[in-house]
Amino acid sequence: MIRKKAQTHNDGIVKIYTVTNSAPPGGMPVEALVLKETLRYKERTVGNQRYYQAMQAGAKVDMVLRCLLRRDVSGQDIAIPNDGKQYRITLVQYPEDAEPPVMDLTLERVTQDYELS
Repeated sequence: MIRKKAQTHNDGIVKIYTVTNSAPPGGMPVEALVLKETLRYKERTVGNQRYYQAMQAGAKVDMVLRCLLRRDVSGQDIAIPNDGKQYRITLVQYPEDAEPPVMDLTLERVTQDYELS
């Protein structure tokens, strides 16, 4: 039997937002963030392999966070960790060797911040 690693999530709190259109009906679209989840996280090291693979794919990895598993978090959401900056979730992974079940969120800093609603 494989022993699973116990997880701690003591580095901070990340708020996960979904991007929605907050414009009135018939108005010009205005993208804004609506809170979806608030989760504790453990900041992970961005390894060389992950960093260079992202660069080859034309992406940039700014941060990796490990949180408790939530299936409704997707690669189309925005994360705001303790630093207060907005990051696009570019990848959600589900490691099998952790207890309780977790997910790793790969984050890339957004160039234009969204409005918070």
